[in-house]
Parts: sequence; C-alpha cells; structure tokens
Amino acid sequence: MNTINKELALPVSDSLLLPLEKLISNTPHNALTINFRDPNYSAEHGGFHPVEMRLERKAEQWTLCYITEFCFVGQGSGYSELVKELDFDFSFGVFQSINGEILIEAAKEFYPIWEQNFVCYWLDLEMFEVSISTD
Repeated sequence: MNTINKELALPVSDSLLLPLEKLISNTPHNALTINFRDPNYSAEHGGFHPVEMRLERKAEQWTLCYITEFCFVGQGSGYSELVKELDFDFSFGVFQSINGEILIEAAKEFYPIWEQNFVCYWLDLEMFEVSISTD
C-alpha cells in the first residue's frame, strides 16, 4: 500500500492526492520528482505554468515535500527566464514571488483555490505532459 500522508500543514485534498497515488503506485523508488509541463508554454505566448512536486517515501507511506509553480519573467526568448513563482514547502513555509516568504498558515486560505485550478488543468483539461524523475 503506497498512500500519501494526509497530515500536512496545508489542506491538500483527495482530488490531488488520489490521482498522485495512482500515478506513483508502482514505483520501487523512495524519492520522486513529478513535473507537469504545458508543451506550448513560452515567454512570448504564455500558457499554463509548469509545476513540480517532490514526494519521498518512508516505509509504505509517501510524504508530499513541496509543490512549486514556475513562470517566465522578462520579455522575449532572449530576455526571459523561468523562475519560482509560488512554492508550497510543507516543512518550511510558502514563497510567493510578490510577497516573498510567508508563514504556511497564511497560505491556508489560497492554497485550496490554487489546488482546484491545478487539478482542473491537469485532469480535466489535460494541459500538462507529466514526467517523473527519481533519485
């Protein structure tokens, strides 16, 4: 049984955890990084922001370590770079590009909105290509 620990500092819902469990169910590895990428996302044309999630397994249970969303900053392909826009670090806190570091408790109000949008883009609209890397 490879479940994801639901006792997290933010209200992560089954809408996200159950599809993640299904995605990682057969892996023999103890640490995974999952990348969600819109192949059409670019600095010039926009699109759905890339998201990265890190999970680590201890015994038979996975722990969600962080969820990070990236975006392009700057204009044009030669003058833009992909940077961290939003980072939910479940053991530390939250980083927002606009506000900097904030306490994880402060994210409890907006995290569910972010998660609902992400799950919709991933599962309903199928906007992301998903890849998994291991350590």
